[in-house]
Amino acid sequence: MGRPDLAVLGLACCLAGVSAAKLGVVHTEGGFVEGVNKKLGFLGIGGRSVDVFKGIPFAAPPKALENPKQHPGWQGTLKAKEFKQRCLQVTLTQLNTWGSEDCLYLNIWVPQGRKEVSQNLPVMIWVFGGAFIFGSGQGFNFFCDYQYEGEEIATRGNVIVVTFNYRLGPLGFLSTGDAHLPGNYGLRDQHMAITWVKRNIAAFGGDPDNISIFGESAGGASVSLQILSPYNKGLIRRAISQSGVALSPWAIQKDPLSWATQIAKKVGCPLDDTARMAKCLKVTNPRALTLAYKIPLVGNEYPYLYYFGLLPVVDGDFIPDDPINLFANAADIDYIAGTNNMDGHLFASFDLPAINVDILTVTREDFFKLVSGFTMAKGPRGANATFDFYTASWAQDSSQEAKKKTVVEFETDVHFLMPTKMVMAQHRASAKSARTYTYLFSHPSRIPLLPSWMGADHITDLQYVFGKPFNNPLIYRPQDRTVSRTMIAYWTNFARTGDPNKGHSAVPTQWDPYTQENGNYLEINKKMDGQSMKQHLRSSYLQYWTQTYQALPTVTGDGAAPQPPSDDSEAIP
Repeated sequence: MGRPDLAVLGLACCLAGVSAAKLGVVHTEGGFVEGVNKKLGFLGIGGRSVDVFKGIPFAAPPKALENPKQHPGWQGTLKAKEFKQRCLQVTLTQLNTWGSEDCLYLNIWVPQGRKEVSQNLPVMIWVFGGAFIFGSGQGFNFFCDYQYEGEEIATRGNVIVVTFNYRLGPLGFLSTGDAHLPGNYGLRDQHMAITWVKRNIAAFGGDPDNISIFGESAGGASVSLQILSPYNKGLIRRAISQSGVALSPWAIQKDPLSWATQIAKKVGCPLDDTARMAKCLKVTNPRALTLAYKIPLVGNEYPYLYYFGLLPVVDGDFIPDDPINLFANAADIDYIAGTNNMDGHLFASFDLPAINVDILTVTREDFFKLVSGFTMAKGPRGANATFDFYTASWAQDSSQEAKKKTVVEFETDVHFLMPTKMVMAQHRASAKSARTYTYLFSHPSRIPLLPSWMGADHITDLQYVFGKPFNNPLIYRPQDRTVSRTMIAYWTNFARTGDPNKGHSAVPTQWDPYTQENGNYLEINKKMDGQSMKQHLRSSYLQYWTQTYQALPTVTGDGAAPQPPSDDSEAIP
């Protein structure tokens, strides 16, 4: 009985000894780096592997509220085997901080075949989301499985995946609105990571002339802003924005000085002169600065949107103008942008928590107050017109489910869908060689506490893009693996060729490009076929927001929604 066991053991030893190709030590501009080669499949059978490099510096340790600088390099060989700390930020409770000021590091996944190391692979650079205050290049750690591990995308799509950190909160986006503290430090960190990849990725087997950037939420808006910035001219070939674009109402801060003043007041800096304020803020303890800005979660007078204070700004340089005027800069960059069908649910849950509780009701008054908060620029006429437009369907169905869905649809439209549709139209209109695609992700969220009518909430697409159903087969169903396989195929094909249908991976159905005339979009869920290509998503709502609503007279001068008053303690508790 012992002999078969010995035979199996001998076979296993032989198979384990079959070595796949691997990079070993790689020479970068800063010095040598050495990662880890991970064999794929049972005992490495099949000969495929992935080289993983974690914690490579792409910039010098940054100085507070200053632009990033190039890293001076290192002696010897850098062991790039562990993720570095996230950039200094508040914890989820916002009562403490974690992370480090020395945080500008990136991570690389390179798929390898059996015999020769990979060459000239497409490169996909991930920009994480988190409201510009939370997050990291590796994401959260669930049972030793990091949220943004690039292994599944890299190996299934045969692309190189790069993730990185950028500065957040006050250290990343505080601005006085003038030259003393111009802001956008986090965006400049992102740009530094992109330029590092451009200069160094060939040494890892990547094609420096085929770089795509992709991101979600604040990361999606960042991707959109990066392709509009003149600083990235010639660096980026393609881009994907998931649930966030440059025209999202939370993507640009139009009144940064009011937020800088509130933070300066909290940390004891001068308020009357921006030069003195900036000088003081730069020498303030970075942890105290980080804790001086918080987003209140309950008891807000205004919709949740208005408490997002530290955001990218139009600085006249990195973002030289209002994003609506910068689309010529993306005329040759292929672009996908899309949303989840209930992306606004997360925001709506803070604004009207009753939507998630069966025994609680949403009244007409509740919804009117919410609508009024979003339409302050147009005064009572804007609130009444918008309320009437969104509640017209209540004449046929006034059930609580219908009303709660209307709340979610309204916030999805305002925060995500309408801005994305406007960006699609702008990109298409400005495009020269570039192609334009858009999608709606509708695979329902699986969180047990959510209402039964829920579709795809904000961030629920991430697990499928990063292949979590393959990493965690016991948690996910076969249909989830189908969705994940589909998204990875479209995303990586697009990165390779600019056409999501053509590349390394088979796709379930043809995804046709968007034009303003056809309004094409692909609905992504577990059941993909010829009926998944659709047209003119919520076009009457787009017409309402871009024409009817815009034609109403503005009551606050410049049309910008007012910030919470600076002496309102709720604004920064």
